[in-house]
Amino acid sequence: MLIVVKGAGDLASGVACRLKKCGFQVVMTEIAQPTVIRRTVAFADAVYQGCVTVEGITAVKVNHLQQLKEELMQNHIPVVIDPTAEIILDLKPEIVVDAIIAKYNTGTSINDAGIVIGLGPGFIAGKDVHAVVETKRGHYLGHVIYQGSAEANTGCPGSIGGFSKERLLKAPTRGIFKGVRSIGDYVKSGETVAIVGGVKISASIDGVLRGILKDGLEVTENMKVGDIDPRGIKEYCFTISDKAISIAGGVLEAIFYFLNHNKH
Repeated sequence: MLIVVKGAGDLASGVACRLKKCGFQVVMTEIAQPTVIRRTVAFADAVYQGCVTVEGITAVKVNHLQQLKEELMQNHIPVVIDPTAEIILDLKPEIVVDAIIAKYNTGTSINDAGIVIGLGPGFIAGKDVHAVVETKRGHYLGHVIYQGSAEANTGCPGSIGGFSKERLLKAPTRGIFKGVRSIGDYVKSGETVAIVGGVKISASIDGVLRGILKDGLEVTENMKVGDIDPRGIKEYCFTISDKAISIAGGVLEAIFYFLNHNKH
């Protein structure tokens, strides 16, 4: 059974890993220059590197349909640069998961496949998609919504280790991004972590640099460019997060709910 996952960021990749481990064939779509932060656990980085492995699952950038089919045969996840997910028309997958996490619907339709699932705010279950999975940290994270919407975007990141907005690194101005520290590095408050257009970006808390944007990308003012984990455990930078695992569980529930529901 073939699933197309739109987006290949860290949450989408957590979903893709779990689906792959459960025996589904998975194809992922991405934009030409992904701005993913948690690059060590995101299949989007295959766009830059050609091939990446996350927790034993390998994804490979593909350039055409034949190559895509070959990588599926190799038990890999093909990642195709396809911002509007036109590949859905060619592949006719049984399931589509919109994991772009744009906080609004970028063009997913309930008619894209027999089962269509949206992650987070921007989708209405029963109208745009068949089901929505909650992505907001807290009591309802990973819950499946079969009628209605996920909680609205608050603009405030979830708390980790007692820190919320303080965890994030934001671009102070428009310009070309250059990282000074690497994912997995321990950083201290006040330390320079990156530079944009000659302006330094400093850590506001102590912790492990869990994610940082790829060097050379052009960023806009206030754009998220990094993420510090105050828990300070380096291994967390290289494994799928609790949040992604929870959301992946919700996606699996929704898939099996509809597969069983459609049998009767």
